[in-house]
Amino acid sequence: MTFDLKTYLTAKQQLVDRRLADLLAKETHAPSILLDAMRYSLLAPGKRLRPALVFMAAQAAGGVDSQALPGACAIEMIHTYSLVHDDLPAMDDDDLRRGMPTCHKKYGEALAILAGDALLTLAFQMVAEHCSPKSAAASCRALAQGSGLAGMVGGQVEDLAWESANEATGRAKKDPLFPRSDGPRTLETLEHIHLHKTGALFRTCMKLGVLAAQDDPDRGLLDRLDLYARCFGLAFQITDDLIDVEGNAADTGKNVNKDAARGKLTYPILLGVAESRKRARDLAQQGLDAIQPIGAAVEPLVKLMDYVLKRDR
Repeated sequence: MTFDLKTYLTAKQQLVDRRLADLLAKETHAPSILLDAMRYSLLAPGKRLRPALVFMAAQAAGGVDSQALPGACAIEMIHTYSLVHDDLPAMDDDDLRRGMPTCHKKYGEALAILAGDALLTLAFQMVAEHCSPKSAAASCRALAQGSGLAGMVGGQVEDLAWESANEATGRAKKDPLFPRSDGPRTLETLEHIHLHKTGALFRTCMKLGVLAAQDDPDRGLLDRLDLYARCFGLAFQITDDLIDVEGNAADTGKNVNKDAARGKLTYPILLGVAESRKRARDLAQQGLDAIQPIGAAVEPLVKLMDYVLKRDR
């Protein structure tokens, strides 16, 4: 039977969405308004690419969906928390996300911050309670490393430092104590930022999937999937930057044409559109070459890389 990525992603999205809705429904002791804000952001329409990567990595490691589901849900909680906080006025100051008003526009800044905090901590609870005893600790560690100070959060600080360096953005006026980056505007600098801000969570997806499937993870398999995820994350960021330049809010579900105005360091600004697309293709091929020896089990990962190169939202 021919593999159909759209059907696969839809099935995994529905599986994750049902589980996330059930989890929030069971949290009966939490304030209802907090749960409403969490549900509003967590269950908003989304591609669920990060959970899909957890399922795909588990498949590559010989596992099944039921083993991967806790990690898939946890990574989506952390991703959603990061979006809620990124959209805040003190950060990216966005009012549209996934085609809907951002959480702070709907519920106010204080509740948006707390909803993000609650999603972050619930992710660790999910892994601790529902992963196998042998993999739970390692999975929590992977989540912490990918989302924390040396991962996603650290990358966000460096990204904002570039924005702060541009006086025209108003970042310095908003937060005069925020550090400014005086480093060179190079491809190495740009990819260092995104290997942390965006890429760290994609690499965590691979770890969570393998840990779900194997109590004693195959190091060679982990290394191959990690290189794939590294390349996938950078290619994903390039297409994200290109969508900001070429897309529109109606199709993407978020505001576009905002990166240049904020002084952000992006691929199109640094390399131009054509060279950015070439860089994405080269990275994609490098990632595919890494996983090719694994065999037929990585077909979903192959199709997903092609999807990312062609996406427009």
